[in-house]
Amino acid sequence: MHKPRTWRELLGASIENTHERERIAQALGVSPVTLVRWAKQESNPRPQNLRHLLNVLPMERETLLELIQKEYHNFSISPPHDARRTAAHEIPSEFYARVFRTYVTVPRVLRFTSLSDLVVQQILEHLDAQRQGLAVMIACCMPPSHGEKVRSLRECLGRGTSPWGQHLEQEAILLGSESLAGYAVTSHRLVMNPDLRDKDSLYPGYKATWEASAVAAPIRRGDKIAGAVLISSAQANYFQADQLTLTQSYADLLGLAFDFNAYYERKSIELWALPPHDIQKPYLTGFRQRILSTMLEATEHRQAMDFAQAEQLVWQQIEQELIQALLSNQ
Repeated sequence: MHKPRTWRELLGASIENTHERERIAQALGVSPVTLVRWAKQESNPRPQNLRHLLNVLPMERETLLELIQKEYHNFSISPPHDARRTAAHEIPSEFYARVFRTYVTVPRVLRFTSLSDLVVQQILEHLDAQRQGLAVMIACCMPPSHGEKVRSLRECLGRGTSPWGQHLEQEAILLGSESLAGYAVTSHRLVMNPDLRDKDSLYPGYKATWEASAVAAPIRRGDKIAGAVLISSAQANYFQADQLTLTQSYADLLGLAFDFNAYYERKSIELWALPPHDIQKPYLTGFRQRILSTMLEATEHRQAMDFAQAEQLVWQQIEQELIQALLSNQ
């Protein structure tokens, strides 16, 4: 493959695919035409746009940074000191504008993914500017089956910086009252565990791979809850007062990503204590095949069922299987 000589050439290659061009434009809060103009050197992006671009193209980050600095010798991945001092304490106003623009322009069917990805990427950039290792996961309330109550949370979308990967939802599990996210949902407030390695700690939550500390905040609308955002750090005692405030602010902003029917009253939520990832893993084996089999079965019975509906049904089946296993072991 030809090695790009400029960052504009690299960008041009990245946006040749229409879907990728749309994704990058949405993430940056600009139009696809603007990306083309940047690539053709017909206009110049602002420094903050270039910083966002580094996060939007994580696989090209090192090469992209090197090429940007060849054109802009004074470019830094960190904003100026005064801006950095202000940004450390609050969500940038221009980011709110990007969120609202995405909310009103993206089709409803794409709203959750588009807004969630936009906010999660901003959290990573804001709370882990030095790339010390952070993971952000959105855990959604599992729709109850058969008129029952919400019994678990499902990891819906996650992103991370090294040592975590980019698409954490590919290893999604169900979370219950034993998790930090579950505790945030049931208590209706932000919760933190400063050192997940301390097994004698009185703080809620448990340690997963690479986690040393974590914070979770409920995603709420009035008295109703849609889930929680869980932010994990590879360092113990990572989260300070300002970051805790920001976490809840970002959780509130994530509320725009959820439909009204994704929110549940507190009395409708009774989370179970579910087993950790290694115990859940056998139940998740062949997950995609189960979805396809569910869709095929629906077709054979002449029932209309799309992928999202089949996926939700399979998750509900797995939830029931885990709960049955817990009951049988009591």
